[in-house]
Amino acid sequence: MSDLRKIIIDGKEVEADGAMTLIQACEQAGVEIPRFCYHERLSIAGNCRMCLVEIVGGPPKPAASCAMQVRDLRPGPEGQPPQVRTNSPMVRKAREGVMEFLLINHPLDCPICDQGGECDLQDQAMAYGVDFSRYREPKRALPDLHIGPLVETHMTRCIYCTRCVRFTTEVAGCTDMGTLGRGEDTRVTTYGNEMLSVKGGESENEVSAALRASLSSNLQGNVIDLCPVGALVSKPYSFTARPWELTKTETIDVMDALGSSIRVDTKGREVMRILPRNHDGVNEEWISDKTRFVWDGLRRQRLDRPYLRENGKLRPASWPEALAAAASAIKGAKSLAGLVGDLAPVEAAFSLKQLVEGAGGRVECRTDGAHLPAGNRSAYVGNARIEDIDSARKIYLIGTDPSTEAPVLGARLRKAWLNGAEVVRVGQPADLTFEATELGARNKFLLRMLEDAQPAENSMVIVGQGGLMGDNAPAVLSLAMKLTDEVGGKMLVLHTAAARVGAMDVDATCEGGIATALDGADVIYNLGADEIELTRGDDGGPFVIYQGSHGDRGAHRADVILPAAAYPEEQGLFVNTEGRPQLALRASHPPGEAKENWAILRALSGEMGSPLPWDNLAQLRQALVAAAPHLAEIDAVPENDWTPVAEVELGAGQLQAAVSDFYLTNPVARASELMAELSANTRARREQKIAAE
Repeated sequence: MSDLRKIIIDGKEVEADGAMTLIQACEQAGVEIPRFCYHERLSIAGNCRMCLVEIVGGPPKPAASCAMQVRDLRPGPEGQPPQVRTNSPMVRKAREGVMEFLLINHPLDCPICDQGGECDLQDQAMAYGVDFSRYREPKRALPDLHIGPLVETHMTRCIYCTRCVRFTTEVAGCTDMGTLGRGEDTRVTTYGNEMLSVKGGESENEVSAALRASLSSNLQGNVIDLCPVGALVSKPYSFTARPWELTKTETIDVMDALGSSIRVDTKGREVMRILPRNHDGVNEEWISDKTRFVWDGLRRQRLDRPYLRENGKLRPASWPEALAAAASAIKGAKSLAGLVGDLAPVEAAFSLKQLVEGAGGRVECRTDGAHLPAGNRSAYVGNARIEDIDSARKIYLIGTDPSTEAPVLGARLRKAWLNGAEVVRVGQPADLTFEATELGARNKFLLRMLEDAQPAENSMVIVGQGGLMGDNAPAVLSLAMKLTDEVGGKMLVLHTAAARVGAMDVDATCEGGIATALDGADVIYNLGADEIELTRGDDGGPFVIYQGSHGDRGAHRADVILPAAAYPEEQGLFVNTEGRPQLALRASHPPGEAKENWAILRALSGEMGSPLPWDNLAQLRQALVAAAPHLAEIDAVPENDWTPVAEVELGAGQLQAAVSDFYLTNPVARASELMAELSANTRARREQKIAAE
């Protein structure tokens, strides 16, 4: 129930909820309040004092607007609405004083600081500070921290806003960072390991200690965006570009199935960095470390020209040669199979379906063997939205580890838990950032979860791919949908592949799944499906046409390689794990002779003598929307008709883990040197011996 109150801000009367802070009320009224420590998604610290405002009739000193609520204001002597001034002489003098204090010890690093050009301290010093300082003491210096290969620290620049400490503790769920000391001796540090770094020649003990000093969260890169100064900057991006040199493209992430909103910054043809965009319904304003730092994988191991295999070896070829060889193989195939990879846009999956089925073949997108019933959207997507997690009071997790499958979703689950939600989980052991009642990984515990379930308001069931793989997957899905009905809640299927839901929407499936699709196939068209091993038999095995962006597993096995664009290099539709169609835009161009995915398939169909009925992307999308009308509603979550699947008896066994290594789940990530280093660091951290050992 809202508690609306009238207040006067800079002479303008507005209504604001009594629970709002003054800084929020001022923003709602269109008045800008400077701040350093305040952030709307973190707890209130009130320690930078930059957001001071004057309360008319209040104490004869300014008040911190981030720490005072509207309901704390007193009315005037005759009952007039309370007045707040944000630009009075008192406020201006206070802001100038705050800036003067902040700059006492701040170094003059602007010419060499990576934050230059997008620095809150720089901007607010210009807008609210003064052009002199009364302090002539030597500036204080602090040693830099080693917190891993992602975040570079310059602690002398730190202004102790503690945003990084609050984020890692409250959102990321790791307690590695904190503050020590008081007054002039205050410092932000990793507890007990502030001066360690991993370098060649160090002892094993020193390396182990440095790994412990590194932040253990896979969301740690977000502290770079939160830091209002240059104390925490991106280590891989450092000294490579300035903000004004970059071309900025708003697009969608495909490193997991969440579909986080991102911004890709390019310099020339190269991707220089990836940043989050705010989207309250999906990722809020956070992204995972893999999403943020995987861009170096876009430069390495790229396929930039076609190849043909002759005498057991691949040789470079021209596009006409490669297309002719692929068309000849497809036309001569006795049994043709098409595989849709985890990063393929919907347009490519739809084109492959039309081409393969037009040639009498079968197409399949569930390359990991997951049981996802075709045609029943409530069974392979669910009927919940990601933002429903915020209001959930009871959450059931089945066969999923959100911290590795979708770390940003894991942060959202942590927020729900902090707000009082109870979490019950069945699945393999996982290092979660929130407390959950762990029942175990065996299938029988799913039955116990169902038996103990009680109807409750705002309940939610989240089913992961670990529960939807294996012989018992149909039974697990039927029990999950039954549990959803029992508790009167909603269900969300958490996918691990960004392309999966979109490919399911255009019915890129065959009855019997991947085993049926590959059974007896003598020609396989592999559209970026690098997670499946296509072995060579004694007779050489099937003829494999690989279309993809990187020289990964699929390319190693291929007889024909058709180089394609990676996800930031072409326009494409993706559908995220909640069923929301999203549009990814081109930020750069494919290298060498690589082409867009849909264009390669269109050219191949022409070479086969039966061209697909579109000549450009617009025509392709018209056909796509005709087949799946909901794909026209970009960024809208369609309502799915709830259709429970038939109950299947649950056998013995246990649920699987869907992701074994968070950092190496796709060809772009496996091409990244930084992802390989992070993967090695994670393994080393897990193998650390404790004192009892």
